[in-house]
Amino acid sequence: MPPVYATISFFSYRFFRAYTYYSLVEAIYEALAIAAFLMLLIQFVGESTDEQRKVLASKSKRKIPIPFCCWRYRPSKPYFMYTLKWAVLQYCIFRPLVSIAGVITEAYNVLCPDQYSIHFAAVYLDSVDFVSFSIALYALIVFYVLTRDNLAGKQPLAKFSSIKLIVFFTFYQGFLFSLLQSHNVIKGTTYWTATNVADGLQALCTCVEMVLFAALMLWSFNSRDYRAMRGDRPHTNPFKSFLHSQNYWDFISDIGAAFKFFFDYALCRPYTRSAEQVDFDTAFGVRHDDGYPSPSSSLNEMNPYTNGAQLRERNK
Repeated sequence: MPPVYATISFFSYRFFRAYTYYSLVEAIYEALAIAAFLMLLIQFVGESTDEQRKVLASKSKRKIPIPFCCWRYRPSKPYFMYTLKWAVLQYCIFRPLVSIAGVITEAYNVLCPDQYSIHFAAVYLDSVDFVSFSIALYALIVFYVLTRDNLAGKQPLAKFSSIKLIVFFTFYQGFLFSLLQSHNVIKGTTYWTATNVADGLQALCTCVEMVLFAALMLWSFNSRDYRAMRGDRPHTNPFKSFLHSQNYWDFISDIGAAFKFFFDYALCRPYTRSAEQVDFDTAFGVRHDDGYPSPSSSLNEMNPYTNGAQLRERNK
């Protein structure tokens, strides 16, 4: 995340007239990072599907955190993992759509990100982004509170903070520069407008600050966690690991599985009501013993919605 933010910020500084376009693209990566963080937490809960199943089965019915604490949920039910993952993954859908809409409206000079007016697109796009992001953040909090004891020693709060601090810090820093610009503390030059100067300062500062955030991430995402998960398995080639990290098929398959589950839930299919008949591997994203989804699994294979007897045989 720090290299991506630093690279995009550098280009937005160098090509300052296109700053808005670069900032819209940068926000897309944030959505992917949050979704990947949820997948990491699920993997930390248990190295295998059996361990993950036992963790949820041991959790009793409880209230969700404030402010919706009047609602209760049962973690062992089939709907829980589908709903949780969908609440996070929906941000991977809406954030790119918001960015695409922002690029189009900016091209037609109707975005106006510095003016929150009902006559411009920024106020509407930011509202959609705020609601979508809030849902994703709340889902992460629900899962963290539920599995906090199981995540002991994995530094989940430090990991989450290192991700969100980048977003919050850059956001409030940009707000500060905009405030200074609006009060004529930051002034334009012969070739740069006051907005260009404020955006350039934001981009330049971000490039420098990402060095510090990179060090924070090296501490919070310590390699000891992954050495313990790897066990006796050999090291993976770094280049292959990087390519694997850029494979977002997990997100697409999980979104498809959630859509199918909710459709079947509306039709009152038996497996959507009973924890004994749910394909737990599918709900958890088809995590095998090696910790990765099967590359040859198609969406249909990952969601074998057959009768209960076949599912129980598969789970054995």
